[in-house]
Amino acid sequence: MKYEATESPLSIQVSFKKLIEHYRAEEKKDDSLLSNRAKEILAVVKEHPELESGIEDLSKLDNFQNEIAILTQDVFPPMLSSNEIKTIGIPFDDRIFRASNRFKNIIKRAGEDYDSSIRNIPEDQMYILQCTVILSFYYNVDVEYKKPLYYDIPDENGILRHYRIMYNADFMELSPTDKAKDLTQDDIDELLDGFDDIKLWKQKFPPNSWVAKGFVISNLFDVTMDNSISDLKTTLLEQSSHDNVLLHKFEDIFRSIFGIKNLQTGFSSYDDDANSLEKLTKNMPSFLLHEKSDDNCGNLLCEHSYEVLLKDKHHFAISDIDKYNKISKGQAPYGTLATQGFKSAILVPVAHEGNLLGILELVSFNKHELNSINANKLHEVMPYITAAVVRNKTENKNTIEAVIQNECTSIHDSVKWKFVKEAKKFLREKNKGNMVSFGDITFKDVYPLYGQIDIRNSSDARNEATQRDLYTQLQLVDKIFKVAVENGNMPIYEEYSFRVNSYLEEVEKDFQTSTEQNIVDFLFEEIHPALEQVKTLNENLEQLVIAYRKQLNDTTGMIYDCRNDYDQTVTVINKRMAKIIDEKQLEAQKMFPHFFERYKTDGVEHTMYIGKSISNVKPYSDVYLQNLKLWQLETMCYMENAYYNLKPDLKIPLDVSSLILVHNTPLSIKFRMDEKHFDVDGTYNARYEIIKKRIDKAFIKDTEDRITQPGHITIIYSQKKDEEEYLRYVKLLQAKGVLNEDLKIHEVEDLQGVSGLKAITVGILYKYDDNKSLLTYDDLMKELSKEL
Repeated sequence: MKYEATESPLSIQVSFKKLIEHYRAEEKKDDSLLSNRAKEILAVVKEHPELESGIEDLSKLDNFQNEIAILTQDVFPPMLSSNEIKTIGIPFDDRIFRASNRFKNIIKRAGEDYDSSIRNIPEDQMYILQCTVILSFYYNVDVEYKKPLYYDIPDENGILRHYRIMYNADFMELSPTDKAKDLTQDDIDELLDGFDDIKLWKQKFPPNSWVAKGFVISNLFDVTMDNSISDLKTTLLEQSSHDNVLLHKFEDIFRSIFGIKNLQTGFSSYDDDANSLEKLTKNMPSFLLHEKSDDNCGNLLCEHSYEVLLKDKHHFAISDIDKYNKISKGQAPYGTLATQGFKSAILVPVAHEGNLLGILELVSFNKHELNSINANKLHEVMPYITAAVVRNKTENKNTIEAVIQNECTSIHDSVKWKFVKEAKKFLREKNKGNMVSFGDITFKDVYPLYGQIDIRNSSDARNEATQRDLYTQLQLVDKIFKVAVENGNMPIYEEYSFRVNSYLEEVEKDFQTSTEQNIVDFLFEEIHPALEQVKTLNENLEQLVIAYRKQLNDTTGMIYDCRNDYDQTVTVINKRMAKIIDEKQLEAQKMFPHFFERYKTDGVEHTMYIGKSISNVKPYSDVYLQNLKLWQLETMCYMENAYYNLKPDLKIPLDVSSLILVHNTPLSIKFRMDEKHFDVDGTYNARYEIIKKRIDKAFIKDTEDRITQPGHITIIYSQKKDEEEYLRYVKLLQAKGVLNEDLKIHEVEDLQGVSGLKAITVGILYKYDDNKSLLTYDDLMKELSKEL
């Protein structure tokens, strides 16, 4: 064991001068026993004076092994050699010239290839450490630099054992050479402020400028348990490591604690609501769950282990898994552990304030290696594991709440600053002990921008899909009962067939809102129960009933093919449109922060609010409002293009129409705490929300034509200056080849409580497939008809 430093402020001389002086004093005492022994030792010194004057060539130490053993017999008693971990050697060098038997055995078990050095002492730091010793012993400067020193030595199983080194330097003396610099108080002050400046330390303490004469006694103490606890605390605090890295660290720590080379570590988290265990992460195994992700505790534990772990919250040790597996006839947990090849195990409940959080699982491939006795070693570490699990549970709960908030009641980034500000204010007042409620979150004088891409005639399309499914299902039922009438003497079958045909006619010719529910009730309450009896009449009817049931949807119990096609079509459209505007919106936020929300119906709607009160970082200007209006118009044209390129892949070729609602006066929005969303504030401002809800179904005044039409974008407004502004934007997009030249201005029919609205409609130009020319809506439909 040797620390090989390239440079040192100390020139080492091995000398036993101080020890020899002790024996000279003993020689003069009246005690004949002590005096005679001292004379014998001094006789050896007389023959080898270099033991006192000092040996500079350390390679010569081997020539004095017997003499050194005689000299150091009192400070190194042979009777303690098998118990103490002790060496005599050179300071800061790790070369030793006498060691206890126990130390020799430890090194022997480490293997021939083992070559150790003091843990985590870089070369520069070792140099500075030696300098601080000089400051302390020679200049009487109390630097308080007493860094603990450790050896990490593997045992015969390859498990690291940790030993703390305690130096006894009573037999050392320091003296300067002619190379040494006499330090002033200013020099010392400079050193105290420059610990990491190795150049400064080498300047004040040049290499080999001091002589360290004597020897040190090193006492080593096995601190594996304490070191493992310290490592465990550090590992549990780590946030950056991956799960598999942390697992390996855990296993190494527990292997050191138990001295078991192949010990494995697992953990299962406890869910109190379901009384179940579940895997914490995919990389953290659970040997109780094995290949399952979660399961009820009653299925994972026997009655006794359930009682001990979950109710008593005490560790449960199984020293011989095979034995108990045989006795219990494979019952869990013995069967589960035995299947994985484990022979002994310790299961430890992790509990906090009486509540079970999870189970720590330690397993071994050897019988009796883990048992109820060494399980007590865990008492020292469980408080730290419990604290970590509590923290993990809290973080996990916060993460879940954050996901729920983000996915279900998200607060847009543009306004989050105000929520944070109000939350800080809330907490400050609460910490003062004041009664406080969360303040209103209101943004005044903001301009709204609303737009939608609506799936055209979506209600008609859904009704048609419903009719087709119901008609198909009723035909299948009718076929079954016609055969049943022919094969059985049951008049009720004829009555069922009559009502089925009546519903077929209603579906085909007079489909009402109530028709679907009436048919569903009829099928579930009368027909389906009757089919249980029908299928018993003969094999042919049984096969017809089986074939009918195979066509039913597992969730609804109805034929749902056409409606499923409709649902999938709407879902695909909404996902694609939402994805586009979400991505485009990120670009718009960079121009100026503004509130944005998007929601899906039969199509995709969005609302934006922009104004001075929204942004807390960037000065507002009306230019940003104008810019957002133009961005919205161009983005919706882009979304239209994206939709019609998607249309050939849809199961139902639906159409869409696009609309923008302009509101030229600012309004206020307020966060509704009960509904968890923003809404316009004030009675007058509510008029805007009424228009939003009704405008897409409005007609052109004095006509039966809807204000929104496929292939066109419609801009609804009320003020002349809004018309002039949007005509400028339209003209620009016409020049860019985004919009057609067929612009029209219409009056909108009066809505309930709303009148005086006008609309600009203009055709959108489409880029379809590889066609480089721009297409109008009519031309696009001709192209699509070739594929549909």
